[in-house]
Amino acid sequence: MTEAKSKNPLVRGLGLKEATALNMIDMVGIGPFVTIPFIISAMHGPQCILAWVLGAILALCDGFVWAELGSSMPEAGGSYVFLRELYGKHKWGSLMSFLFIWQTVIQAPLVIASGAIGFSQYLGYLFPTTSMYNAEGSVIPHIISGALVLLLVFLLYRKITDIGKISILLWIVVIGTIAWLIIGGIMNFHYDLAFTYPDKAFELSPIFFTGLGVASVKTIYSFLGYYNVCHLGAEIKEPQKNIPRSIFISIIGIAILYLLMQICVLGVVPWQTGKDSKFIVSLFFENIYGKTAAIIATILILWIAIASLFALILGYSRIPYAAAVDGKFFSVFAKIHPTKKFPHVSLLILGAVAFIFSLLFKLKEVITAIIVMRILVQFVGQSIGVILLRYRKNDIKLPFKMWFFPLPAIIGIIVWMFVFFSTDWQFQVAGIGIILLGIIIFHIRAVRMKEWTPFK
Repeated sequence: MTEAKSKNPLVRGLGLKEATALNMIDMVGIGPFVTIPFIISAMHGPQCILAWVLGAILALCDGFVWAELGSSMPEAGGSYVFLRELYGKHKWGSLMSFLFIWQTVIQAPLVIASGAIGFSQYLGYLFPTTSMYNAEGSVIPHIISGALVLLLVFLLYRKITDIGKISILLWIVVIGTIAWLIIGGIMNFHYDLAFTYPDKAFELSPIFFTGLGVASVKTIYSFLGYYNVCHLGAEIKEPQKNIPRSIFISIIGIAILYLLMQICVLGVVPWQTGKDSKFIVSLFFENIYGKTAAIIATILILWIAIASLFALILGYSRIPYAAAVDGKFFSVFAKIHPTKKFPHVSLLILGAVAFIFSLLFKLKEVITAIIVMRILVQFVGQSIGVILLRYRKNDIKLPFKMWFFPLPAIIGIIVWMFVFFSTDWQFQVAGIGIILLGIIIFHIRAVRMKEWTPFK
């Protein structure tokens, strides 16, 4: 388990800077720019910063789990490999890894579609006088989001070393845009806007915790992506060192940027106005510099959305590939491009499904579903698995061991479950229902192939 497979058809062409860049641009997509109003509204005031703090704590605790697993199992597929090995390849790990693939087939295209839909919606700031974004039921935003997915698949259809170079360029724009926002906010900061709280803002009532849970779903959505490097484990140079480093650099760096960004926005745009704004960051720049600067900033935000989706699709395309190579998914997904050496069929199929989803759904419909669907199997399942692994094999040699074990994993489990039960019951039922349906399908397949023996 501590070594990668000796026969790796993929190319280890990503160093620390490329891995960190891919993680960061995955994390900072359209998410924080479209979720800030939801977060402010859920908390009803500037105390919404607590939701960002909770999201950062969860990302850091969960990051320890991913760092330990990613450094010891640097293969393509990330969670698929982790769950398979943690629970036993021919025992419960077979079920857990199948459930992860089952959920990924549904939620990965939804995640990609959510970013593309968010891109098309934010584009509305540049075209406020047209009916294309104002008309109810307009198909033009869906056409734009679908076209964006196709463009990104085209950009990703190339060697991993070329993708690493593209990621650095995208990362520079991402960091530059957020830095501009933070510097502008600091120079035009109004203390009374950012730190004037409504009555009973910090009263620890059921309403407070409900609001914190709802807001945290959105902040966690914005943090997702710190583990993207693990899906690309087979393509990372010196993965035992670079995977943990890229995870923690990404989480700490983005957490600082998010906290500063939220405080700066609150110090420029009154929270009473911001909670109802569809383009709050564009409004932020408009309040400080005027309309022209806001247009430029909006274009940069759209660039960030493209960069995030670029990294997102790249990482997700390796998951069905890993399962297919392992003989647990359709064999066509295991095909490698003959000259460019990347799983091109997996990329194309994932892009096709995401394209269809981007034509069908609205952004508000998918964000919560994305989080809830992944909590039990992927995030909680991995955290429990790490604890069991360490106690079952306490002499195992791991390139990286989480600090203060098992505290980060336990904190992560508690916060994940708090977020799960903070969502509406419909999402909880849907998430559990998908798991149960996956178990049924797995059982039918396992019985027919006689390949599951969990109790031996």
